[in-house]
Amino acid sequence: DVEIVESGGGMVQNGGSRRLSCQTSGFSFDDYAIGWFRQAPGKEREAVSCVWERDGRTFYADSVKGRFTMSVDSAKKKAFLQMNSLKPEDTAAYYCAADSAPYLKCSLEYLKYDDWGRGTQVTVSS
Repeated sequence: DVEIVESGGGMVQNGGSRRLSCQTSGFSFDDYAIGWFRQAPGKEREAVSCVWERDGRTFYADSVKGRFTMSVDSAKKKAFLQMNSLKPEDTAAYYCAADSAPYLKCSLEYLKYDDWGRGTQVTVSS
C-alpha cells in the first residue's frame, strides 16, 4: 500500500527557515511525480512545488520561487522542502502527494495526485 508521511512542521518566526520531509513507501519512487501542496484555513489547496525524477525538472508556484527548494532522495524514497525567508502568508498545512501517471513532467494541479499524506502544519509568526 502507498504510504506518505510528512514531518518537520512547527512554528517559525517571520523570515525564518524550516525543512519539511516526506517519507514514502509502497510504490516505485522514480515512476511517480511527487508534489508539495499547502492549504490555509478557509482557502483552497494550492501547489507549492513538484518533481518527477525521470524528468529531472522541479517546478514551483510563483509565490514560493526563490525561497523554497524541493529535493528528493530516491534511494530513501524521500522528498524534502526547504523553506527560507518564510512569511506569515506561508502559514498552512503542508501536504506531500504522489501522482502515479505523470506525463512529460510533474504537475502543479492537485487533482492529478492520487495519494496524499496527512499533512504537517507550518505556522509563521509575524
